Amino acid sequence: MKHIYDSLSMNWSKELTKAYSTSFTLGIRLLNKDIQQDIYSLYGFVRLADEIVDTFMGEHQDRMFKNFKEDTYHALNDGISANPLLHSFQMTVAKNNIPIALIDKFLFSMEMDLNASLEYDKKLYDEYIVGSAEVVGLMCLKVFLQGDEKKYLELEENARALGSAFQKINFLRDFKEDYEGLGRVYFPAVNFQAFDNLQKSEIELDIENDFKKGYEGILKLPKKARFGVYMAYKYYYRLFKKIKSLDSAVILQERVRIPDNKKYALILSSYIKHSFNLL
Repeated sequence: MKHIYDSLSMNWSKELTKAYSTSFTLGIRLLNKDIQQDIYSLYGFVRLADEIVDTFMGEHQDRMFKNFKEDTYHALNDGISANPLLHSFQMTVAKNNIPIALIDKFLFSMEMDLNASLEYDKKLYDEYIVGSAEVVGLMCLKVFLQGDEKKYLELEENARALGSAFQKINFLRDFKEDYEGLGRVYFPAVNFQAFDNLQKSEIELDIENDFKKGYEGILKLPKKARFGVYMAYKYYYRLFKKIKSLDSAVILQERVRIPDNKKYALILSSYIKHSFNLL
């Protein structure tokens, strides 16, 4: 009866995604049905790790993450886990031949978040971005391409760039929350209290370059994945433009959001462009 457990585990990942992120759920629904579940499984794994290091404050985080990390490798080695999210994740990893090295880097970056006193220089910042964002983009790329290794190598740098852009926008959006709630400033050589428009514009230029490279890769994705990824790109780029239009002082005071009505308008306009090959 293992197929029942398999199905329930995959559904756990899907329900977790729906509960935590309406925007991400919308994006997944725009992917072809045969790749949706694998992306839910990846999101469930990433979200669980993120919750342990970000929100389980005072809940024995170090020990919990250590157990989570060990359970992840046991699941990958054994091909099964009593944790439904990890069971769903290991099925996706096996199905899509996702390299363990990508998972190693992701877990390493998540573990960095447990060190509240860590100060990010350029080297640590780049390393964190690779593990927390770029490798997640590569895991998704593995799912999108379904075994096409030649295409994977061709689009690897584009997927890294898009993941990097998304993460850096998250850092800007959550700047106040990360600093006041978690004591973190990810951007190197940036002091929260002294953050100004010059520093903000330098970060935005870096993000713009990542977006450009990421968009070039979206155009080369198979059709079954292109629209969903393009939708995520459009959402984050709209968020980026909104943040870019604001003074640095505003970023220090509030979390920037895109209203739901504008999200739906983005979907409609993106669908039209996709349908008529206008991307």
